[in-house]
Amino acid sequence: MKKAAILLCGLLLGAAAVTVIGQKKTLSPKEERREVREKRRAERIASYEKMMDSLILLRNFQFNPQTMQRQPAGPVRQIVNPSFNIGIWDGTADICLPYIKGYVAPYYPTVINYTVTDLQGYTTEQTHEGWMVTFNTSLYSAGTYTFTFEIFSRTGGANLTISNPWYNPVEYSGTISQLY
Repeated sequence: MKKAAILLCGLLLGAAAVTVIGQKKTLSPKEERREVREKRRAERIASYEKMMDSLILLRNFQFNPQTMQRQPAGPVRQIVNPSFNIGIWDGTADICLPYIKGYVAPYYPTVINYTVTDLQGYTTEQTHEGWMVTFNTSLYSAGTYTFTFEIFSRTGGANLTISNPWYNPVEYSGTISQLY
């Protein structure tokens, strides 16, 4: 009888151990919702990053500037006019941006307003944070303007630098969106 009792106790302890080990950690409702939310946000961020990458690779995007600054140390100016942007599609750039001309004072503001169908040296290079897109165009003038976009795929932000041998570079900060 004693052996049967010991055997029965051993079987019960073994069954209890298997039950405890086989159970998953039960999450409280708050923890489970938090994990679900975090996973959903991570999926949305990854999806947005893929969408940004495809816009850049398809050469079908729009740069929407929010600030501009004459380099190396000009004042930062806000851009709130929604008409100012650069659209890139099918080897064409539709450019409408405020610009600051002059190499020394007095500097004067102007607007670059051209549609250019010949983007020379268009290059797209993937970086750790997103993309570098560069092209040159004359903008129907004697000088060559170099447009350099530094695009951040995860955030949708971008910096644009326009340089020209006759004027100081102008840097813009803004966002990238799909061109409709």
